[in-house]
Amino acid sequence: MWDLQKYEDQTAIIDDQGTQVTYRELLDMQQRMKKKVTKRALVVSLCRNSVGSVTGYIAFLNIRLVPMLLNAQLEHGLLANILAIYQPAYLWIPSERVSEDIFSSLEIVCSEYDYTLLKTGYETEYPLYENLGLLLTTSGSTGSPKFVRQSYANILSNAKSIVSYLELDQTERPITTLPMNYTYGLSIINSHLLVGATLLVTDKSLMQKEFWTFFKEQNATSFGGVPYTYEILDKLRFTRMELPSLRTMTQAGGKLTTELHAKFAEYAAENGKRFVVMYGQCEATARMGYLPAEKAVEKCGSMGIAIPGGSFTLIDVDGSPIQEAYKTGELVYEGDNVTLGYAECGDDLLLGDERNGILHTGDMAQHDEDGYFYIVGRKKRFLKIYGNRVNLDEVDRLIKGAFDEIDCASAGVDDHLYIFLTEESKAKDIKNFVAEKTRLNPAAFQTITIDQIPKNDAGKTLYRELEKYYKEL
Repeated sequence: MWDLQKYEDQTAIIDDQGTQVTYRELLDMQQRMKKKVTKRALVVSLCRNSVGSVTGYIAFLNIRLVPMLLNAQLEHGLLANILAIYQPAYLWIPSERVSEDIFSSLEIVCSEYDYTLLKTGYETEYPLYENLGLLLTTSGSTGSPKFVRQSYANILSNAKSIVSYLELDQTERPITTLPMNYTYGLSIINSHLLVGATLLVTDKSLMQKEFWTFFKEQNATSFGGVPYTYEILDKLRFTRMELPSLRTMTQAGGKLTTELHAKFAEYAAENGKRFVVMYGQCEATARMGYLPAEKAVEKCGSMGIAIPGGSFTLIDVDGSPIQEAYKTGELVYEGDNVTLGYAECGDDLLLGDERNGILHTGDMAQHDEDGYFYIVGRKKRFLKIYGNRVNLDEVDRLIKGAFDEIDCASAGVDDHLYIFLTEESKAKDIKNFVAEKTRLNPAAFQTITIDQIPKNDAGKTLYRELEKYYKEL
């Protein structure tokens, strides 16, 4: 996957504790691991943004073990269920957790940095498809046994494309702001390792002083974020910070509000930095589209064009291509980074390519006269309100655009729209605002105040967890 020898004298990883790892040391660790694990096998990796977690992942892919990446904070019962379903040969876990009951009876194979490899001893070993390289969940921390099957070719193709359109080189120093078990966070690692860059690894959050101290001390050149990340940065008055080393900000994981897109695009343009909005899904390895930095202001609200090597098509309800500008259809992507399909049990690990390079994204989009695409909602994120089709994503964007510092989420069933808020004092104003903007009968929806909008570890709203609050109007 990565030619570690090519950059052997370059520093590959620096963490916030002062640990530094060169590409030569990555190669040495890979060789040690290869001697310990002599045959291709499934490895469940409990991930966090740390040296051991990242170095283990690199070694596994390079020696053709198949890692299944999970959040290290996954609840024990959910983890036990996944282990029972897939019966991996090995576990890669933080070393301080080896004594926990769930792990204490397992055989220790080796330890590297702050992680330990355990042999599980399961009697069943499911055969692995020869091109299967990686298993990623799309569910965050919910413990679903459904995983996306990514091939080696998928990962390499997408990483090379990202390197191309972001013009990455050896001088880059990206800092981690997203979990490495999340497809977007992982794509940053994959692409930068290809060019011999230095990863700045931390588990600290944007809200912690230590994050920004590490950022400045190590001269971070870039970071990535989902919409929630940029909402936090806005509250932190990010545009007033002195960050001379910063070159590039990337955004994916959902559509940013037009107001925030404009704010960060203008900040970047005025300060000699790049703001690159991107579009992707785990089912396409990571990235499918990007908005070139020089178009960030002009095409505000757009997610851009297809990445190098990929292509987009819009189709109508009958599956026919849409050519006209500003006509909505489902976005279909084609490229070498379209993944193999899903796995829901151990037997599925032998499955081959079920998508043949084509992905129906489930996103509804339009393109303008210049061929730049705009996501307008999810195929399934629509309700019928008294016969009118309502885009729930658009309702969220309207609210966030008009009410500063409001976290909200729209959900519901036909004829019943629920707007979830975290501030009761704003509920009446927001209900009136939505009624005015949508022209819907106010009787069709209501506001519900909750302590916190549920989100996964990547900052994406967990709409299914809102269903327990539904009420009959």
